This record gives sequence, C-alpha cells and structure tokens, in this order.
Amino acid sequence: MIKVLSYEQIAEQIDSGQKTVFLFTADWCGDCQYLYPLLPAIEAENTDYSFRQVDRDDFMDLAQKWDIFGIPSFVVFENGQEIGRFVDKNRKTKEEINAFLKGL
Repeated sequence: MIKVLSYEQIAEQIDSGQKTVFLFTADWCGDCQYLYPLLPAIEAENTDYSFRQVDRDDFMDLAQKWDIFGIPSFVVFENGQEIGRFVDKNRKTKEEINAFLKGL
C-alpha cells in the first residue's frame, strides 16, 4: 500500500483512470492498527485496484470534504468518479472489505 504524502498525489491518482482505493486511517486508531496486518492479503486478493493510504489527520480538510468522519474508511474512484465507499466508524474485517470491493 502506498502512503499518500500530498494532495497532488491524490489528484494524480484520481485522474489516472485506475480503480483506486483510498483508505483513510490514523496511527492512533485502534481499528486501523487491527487492519494494517490484513492489508497485504486484501491487496493480493483485489489486484484490479490500486491502494492508497491517507492519514486522516494529515488530510483533515479532504476527509471533511469527502464526509470521512469515522476511520478506517474506504473511498473508491475510477475514471475520476467515486464508485463506492465503505465509510463508518466500525472495525472492518478482511471478509467485509473483500465483499465490498467485489461488489463494485
């Protein structure tokens, strides 16, 4: 998973046309810590997607603009358009994430 360091990286990825999963997290988030070890397997099982990790605290204005109030949360773009979101404050399992991505 590539960690986003700038707004330019986010814009470039959205404009790339690829199916991109933006995962909003924070280092202090216990549910995010639970999720981190699962991410390599999730990426391996969803090779149609490019994954980007966004630290919500570093990109708070974007999180607010995209209505990301709970983490971890997923927002998926393709061809410059949002095509899905799994956004809430609850812990997410590998199975729930894979089902969400397969349903898009």
